[in-house]
Amino acid sequence: MQVPEQDEIKRLKKKLRKLEKKNTEIRDEMAIQRTIFANERTFMAYLRTAIALIAGGFAAIKFSHLVYMKLIGLTLMLLGVLLAVYSFVRYLKKQKLIKRHWQSYEPTSHHHEALYEKQASRYGNVD
Repeated sequence: MQVPEQDEIKRLKKKLRKLEKKNTEIRDEMAIQRTIFANERTFMAYLRTAIALIAGGFAAIKFSHLVYMKLIGLTLMLLGVLLAVYSFVRYLKKQKLIKRHWQSYEPTSHHHEALYEKQASRYGNVD
């Protein structure tokens, strides 16, 4: 091969490595965002269930004149409120855990680059 072609290949390889590093960091950032959104979806599912329990309990109390239905209604409403409180506490704990992991996160591309350099130098391949 001619020297200009070799220089062009080296330049393109270097550009490709930079793009791969950038893509890895973007992919890691997106994984963190997906985790946050999954936690929020779980919280909303808990709240949706809690609201349904409260509404069912309210309907049982309002539309029935039987004593046992009123007790069931009160129990359902209490369960709904407890579930809402539990879901909020769980959501906050998970968000705190996610934030702690996010703060200790270090992009891996720098480590991959150092590892690649070590491996390449061990075999005598230096780009």
